[in-house]
Amino acid sequence: MNKKRKFIISGGGSGGHIFPAIAIANALKEAHPGCKILFIGAKDKMEMEKVPAAGFPIEGLWISGFQRSLSIKNLSFPVKLISSLRKAKQIIKKFKPDLVIGVGGFASGPTLHQAAKLGIPTLIQEQNSYPGITNIILSKKVDKICVAYDNLDKYFPKEKIYFSGNPIRKEVVDIENKRPKALEFFGLKDNKPVVLVVGGSLGARTINEAIEANLKEFSNNNIQLIWQTGKNYFHQADKAVLNIGKEGIKATRFITKMDLAYAAADIVVSRAGAIAISELCVVKKPIILVPSPFVAEDHQTKNANALVTYNAAILVKDSEQKEKLMPEILNLVNNKESQEKLIHNIAALGIKDATGSIISVANSLLK
Repeated sequence: MNKKRKFIISGGGSGGHIFPAIAIANALKEAHPGCKILFIGAKDKMEMEKVPAAGFPIEGLWISGFQRSLSIKNLSFPVKLISSLRKAKQIIKKFKPDLVIGVGGFASGPTLHQAAKLGIPTLIQEQNSYPGITNIILSKKVDKICVAYDNLDKYFPKEKIYFSGNPIRKEVVDIENKRPKALEFFGLKDNKPVVLVVGGSLGARTINEAIEANLKEFSNNNIQLIWQTGKNYFHQADKAVLNIGKEGIKATRFITKMDLAYAAADIVVSRAGAIAISELCVVKKPIILVPSPFVAEDHQTKNANALVTYNAAILVKDSEQKEKLMPEILNLVNNKESQEKLIHNIAALGIKDATGSIISVANSLLK
């Protein structure tokens, strides 16, 4: 009789960590029918809601990040770390996993540290082109590291690295033959270009401000717009759209049918989170990236530059977008040759079955 496998997946803090973790969990269920999967996250972070919604149990650690600036919050960090190390050890000893996988985020540090110390096989899935300090420290202890960008042997032991790509949601990137349905869904016309603007699940204030300031430019140039504002900016954006009173400009808090948004779009303006970029490489659209400057270790700028190196994306700095974003959009809309070059170059970077590759590495570590 086959042994029923047990897996722990740890990490979270943002959709960029949680969605890959859930994709890996679902793939483990397919590869190991009847297996048990337990998540370990950080208390009060979004994984505590998103993971149970996806059908998996989760335990929370009392952990948060170390502030890089002088902050009173840092006084509690050592206490939280010791508490989390102790609780992670208790959970691991009780659950007895065959493998522990870390996807980045606060909780993965204590969990992977304790798993490696207890002699349990460990795997990190690093999403970014520039790893966070936690994963750099953990890389000395874990067994394997799955990465999505080249040249990470600068940070990780070369012999542990496996190039897998980032897990992406299949339903999001399946856009073939969906354009007519997508245009109908968003109430758009087939004879005008469509620009999709996404700033992540919470929106991006600076991108929203740049778009709002240029709404008339979209209308004047016969460009249609799908504008995902995030919940905090939606009322202001909706009011601005009503004031212009033009068809073909759609503001929305959150896009539930991301596959249709990608299918409708001729050009995408996006933040440069690792998972967003991995999805954009697979859907093969011309993209303008506006990296968030508020992310640890400036990950997003490094992710964006990894594409710009291959002439696979256009980069607009967050600090310069008020002046530069709209001109870049107009230039790209009116230049089919540039669009085709970007599509050709980004298509070469797309990895569809990253999850399958990660499962192969995971299986190789099972005793």
